[in-house]
Amino acid sequence: MAEVIEITSDSPTDTDPKPIQVKWYRSVFYNATILGLCSFAAPGLWVAMNSLGAGGSQSPYLVNTANALTFCLMVVSCWFTSAVVRYIGIKGALFVGTIGYAPYSAGLYLNNRYGVEWLVLVGAAFCGISAGIFWAAEAAIAIAYPEPRNRGRIVAYWLTWTKIGQILGGAINLGLNADRNEAGKVSYTVYIIFIALQASGTLVALFLNSPSKVQRSDGIPVELTIFEKPWQEIKKTTNSFFTKKFLLIVLWIGQGVYSEAVFFTYNSLWFSVRARALGSFLSGIVAVICGNLLGLWLDQHHIPLKKRSRWAFAVIMTLQGAWWLWMTVNVTKFRQTQPIFDWVDPGFGSAFGVFVFLVAGFQLNYNFSYFIIGQISESPQETIRLSALLRGTESAWQAVSYGLNAVPIIASVGGPYINFSLWAVSIVPAWLVIRHFGTASDKVDIENHVEAQKDLTKE
Repeated sequence: MAEVIEITSDSPTDTDPKPIQVKWYRSVFYNATILGLCSFAAPGLWVAMNSLGAGGSQSPYLVNTANALTFCLMVVSCWFTSAVVRYIGIKGALFVGTIGYAPYSAGLYLNNRYGVEWLVLVGAAFCGISAGIFWAAEAAIAIAYPEPRNRGRIVAYWLTWTKIGQILGGAINLGLNADRNEAGKVSYTVYIIFIALQASGTLVALFLNSPSKVQRSDGIPVELTIFEKPWQEIKKTTNSFFTKKFLLIVLWIGQGVYSEAVFFTYNSLWFSVRARALGSFLSGIVAVICGNLLGLWLDQHHIPLKKRSRWAFAVIMTLQGAWWLWMTVNVTKFRQTQPIFDWVDPGFGSAFGVFVFLVAGFQLNYNFSYFIIGQISESPQETIRLSALLRGTESAWQAVSYGLNAVPIIASVGGPYINFSLWAVSIVPAWLVIRHFGTASDKVDIENHVEAQKDLTKE
């Protein structure tokens, strides 16, 4: 019996556009670079500061409270993003989303230099309102702009820019604090540099092409427009959340992003200033390498989609389990001994290595989450909704994580226990979604469709 191939919107037919000569400033790579620069300036440098441990502060508790507030507000703003796109477009949403990051950094600067606490919380609120829109918009752009055959590599390339922010922040801080082998807060000069760079992200967003102006090499236009009225769009976004496929990955999303507050707090509590800076720098490099390797694997379309998705899922979850076991053992011991590790101290490698690997694991989970959304989305409008829901769900989990890690006992030892448990309970529900990718009951990716069509024409 001949195999039945489902035609999706990404599948070639006789009426599809032909390949075109792409202008560099309209290309997918150009737009991925602009998006990456925005991500570098906004969330990238936000991550850079938090990768220093508690936003560079000596104590993690105020900053964790502020981050919990940020993510709570991001849940709301993510949910309304598709309605915002209805009026100002995806480019306008990206622009608006960059505005709130510099006030957040300004709050950390004043707290670091003068001990001012109120602006930390006010800046976190500004960041939360705008960042939710930014997160949802950037995710939709990263999924919808690339040709399907290149999506894994383009997503990895875009996420690389986010980690470049962390790498740069770690390098700057390491240079300024290389002689500080004790616990403490980082130099306030770091914040001034970060504020200037974050302010530039708003201007960079203006150089993004609107979807109608993007030129794909395959000639297929990019569609990323919302047509429904705002209230109807909010209702459709809510309905998308309660679909079986999305609900099954909620725990999996949680185990991936809950970890950010856990490993950044771990970095703040147990390492010297210069060791924290080294961790920010080195973990960013390892995360970039791992993320791009995953993107390369996901784009190997000569390998069946079923095999690519299952192997990626299995490797990511196995590594995550091993790393959480490692950290759980560490914090249980540190709770008793209360060490502060510098890179010249005995036991530094065992304490430090798990932080680097968990940052890399965070990147792998991020990359794979966009792959999942790309597979379960059935239309450009659904891509915007699911991207907003993905980022909103991430924000909700991170709000819980940063909120709990503002409690000393959770920060020191409870966080890894909770995350390890989340990892365990998320495996089966996520597998119930992953196992359908590349099977007869699921849509077939573009390269598999092309090959199948060639085989049919030969018969």
